[in-house]
Amino acid sequence: MGMIGGSTNAFIGAVHRMAAALDGQIELVCGAFSSDPEKSKETGRALFLQKNRIYKNYEEMILIEKTLPENERMDFVSIVTPNFLHFDPCKLALENGFHVMCEKPVALNLVEAKALESIVLKSNLVFALTHNYTSYPMVKEAKAIVKEGKLGKIIKVIVEYQQGWLSDKIEDDGQKQALWRTDSSKAGISCCVADIGTHAENLAEFVTGLKIKELCADITSFVEGRELEDDANMLVRFDNGAKGTIIVSQVASGEENELKLRIFGKKGNLEWLQSDP
Repeated sequence: MGMIGGSTNAFIGAVHRMAAALDGQIELVCGAFSSDPEKSKETGRALFLQKNRIYKNYEEMILIEKTLPENERMDFVSIVTPNFLHFDPCKLALENGFHVMCEKPVALNLVEAKALESIVLKSNLVFALTHNYTSYPMVKEAKAIVKEGKLGKIIKVIVEYQQGWLSDKIEDDGQKQALWRTDSSKAGISCCVADIGTHAENLAEFVTGLKIKELCADITSFVEGRELEDDANMLVRFDNGAKGTIIVSQVASGEENELKLRIFGKKGNLEWLQSDP
């Protein structure tokens, strides 16, 4: 595995490295860990990588790795950068024959996402997003319960994802994670929905096997002066006629990472909580 982003002072890089190491089948062999070459070098050294496999930027990494013997080069690349740095690294990696594991959301906007889709469909490469909650054993069990028809026809789906870490305007204090998530030039058109709403939507569709066909959204920036939304309430309609609600917030004071899924069918219901997985 190669990695783009995820320096030692980043939020999610270490989490991805730990997850990749869980089954002992993935080895981190190279990386371009920061737009700052010195930070990239520092991170690579801390991870005990070979000096010549610590790269100054992602372009250098992808192009040099491509020239290495097949049994030495990275097999796939993990991209853990902010939203605005998803498209270009993904595109370059795919065009040079590397499988991609990318942080969500897939890109900064729909145009970029469609462009990546076009490249992937013309290749034999794997392109995956880290919708990690679908890998919990009980989430997979919930999916099986629905698929086997034990709940009957699904008629209602409710997903809540509540966080409170953006309740204050911490981006003004230079908090790194808040700075880019609340900046449209780096996060895109959305903060809260793109950051955690994507998990809620994915969980609803993954477990039920249904697709959202229509939605009505009420999005709000509760923190004064914040450019992008920090709270959203959505009514959704699924392709089987089921109705649902998706409630996401990053200004839910007192909540750390509260994700909850409830599914109601004509014969029964189920509930899953990430806090008690």
